[in-house]
Amino acid sequence: MRIYLGADHGGFALKEHVKGFLAGLGHEVTDVGTDSEESVDYPDFAAVVGQAVASGNADLGVLVCGTGLGMAIAANKIPGVRAVQASDPEMAHMARLHNDANVLTLPGRYIGPERAAEVIEAFLGTAFEGGRHQRRVDKIAALETDAD
Repeated sequence: MRIYLGADHGGFALKEHVKGFLAGLGHEVTDVGTDSEESVDYPDFAAVVGQAVASGNADLGVLVCGTGLGMAIAANKIPGVRAVQASDPEMAHMARLHNDANVLTLPGRYIGPERAAEVIEAFLGTAFEGGRHQRRVDKIAALETDAD
């Protein structure tokens, strides 16, 4: 799987663990930064990852900031992105199963590497169920074009 990975300064340390974890699972990981704990602006990284997912250059995206919230807000501004913050494997599972989420955001200041691995495994290991949920995902996509 092609996964784009990004973080701001608040998520840098966890991103480094996540990068190794994803590579260890055999995924093709593109790390778009940041490369230190020096202060940066999270929307810059959310944009790169979100655009890669929306364009099809990435199958899924993973973003990390202090809470995961800012990254989710920023990534969701890109048409075609369905970003969710999850700090629990069940939340990640349901986000993929029912919402066809394609970007996972993690709270770097609130979970450690082991918990992040559990969340990522649930996210990556769950396929979209479709069926009645497809209608709802289609309505989300329609909101993107209705806003124009």
